[in-house]
Amino acid sequence: MDEAKRRTAMDENYWDKIYQAKSEKEVSWFQEVPMLSLELISEMNLSLDDNIIDIGGGDSRLVDHLLDKGHKNLTVVDISAAALEKTRSRLGERSKDITFIVSDVTKFNPKESYKLWHDRATFHFLTSINDVEAYLNVANKAVAPGGYLIVSTFSKTGPEKCSGLTISKYSDRDLKALFARYFSNIRCFEDTHKTPWGSNQDFVYCGFKKR
Repeated sequence: MDEAKRRTAMDENYWDKIYQAKSEKEVSWFQEVPMLSLELISEMNLSLDDNIIDIGGGDSRLVDHLLDKGHKNLTVVDISAAALEKTRSRLGERSKDITFIVSDVTKFNPKESYKLWHDRATFHFLTSINDVEAYLNVANKAVAPGGYLIVSTFSKTGPEKCSGLTISKYSDRDLKALFARYFSNIRCFEDTHKTPWGSNQDFVYCGFKKR
């Protein structure tokens, strides 16, 4: 990817336009219930007071379900203010229980540590080595020792592009190698996500524990 295209992938205006133009069911990553993420989170035996951060959460419904389960310390980071405003609007009064941060994840400077870092469908938009390195360093800084990281990204058989942008694709072996610097792998598995319009997208999920 050339520099101009790389900037587009990290451009908040690009993503704001997408979220302003499309409803939640008009974006490929929509999930009414993010079942696999919720299952992985439940396996980590978090307390309801543990800090959880959803990276690139946008207008994802993950926080809705975590609130329903009683989790109290939730943060959503996204490059798009428009995406976060959709979540605020959807949750109404309940949005007061969530910290919303507008930031490019590669430039995010966490002010506190988190027991769980969750990322579904953000990591594959990072297509330069520098951005991947920045992501890993931010994750290392953000996740508390003994904390957890969940990343879900397009697998090797996933699509070549998403939202008009070239993406990176990974195997479970790729993800284990990338995150091994700071995290120990718990498990990985693949899944096929069905978009709202019925097409299939292959993902790989990995759970890690911070050393």
